[in-house]
Amino acid sequence: GAYDNVAFHRVIDGFMAQTGDVKFGNMKKGFSAEAAGTGGSDLPDLPAEFSQTEHYKRGVVGMARSQDPNSANSQFFIMFAPAPPLDGQYTIVGNVVSGMELVDQIKKGDQADNGTVTDPDRMIKVRIAADK
Repeated sequence: GAYDNVAFHRVIDGFMAQTGDVKFGNMKKGFSAEAAGTGGSDLPDLPAEFSQTEHYKRGVVGMARSQDPNSANSQFFIMFAPAPPLDGQYTIVGNVVSGMELVDQIKKGDQADNGTVTDPDRMIKVRIAADK
């Protein structure tokens, strides 16, 4: 799928791992370390869906965006730890239900460089599960 081979381009220890740049982050097709994190999909941006009852805690998956709350597209992040300042600011789309110990092993970036990862880890094959 679109997320296969996409890099974790921004990873901040104790905070979150960001990925999902399907335009510049695919490590098998056109990867650019400099541009990774600036692209998205060709699909329209998503309107924000903020929750006052869901909170940013370990394992939560949220949509990355620019300063415009309605600019989320393909990029997302997985939380390593709680981050109350994000509550009500970014759309929550899911939770890691198993394998968080693997998320913890994702290569971390340089905090002085906003978590940018040189030689990043990638998602090899992505499958989404949903409750019905």
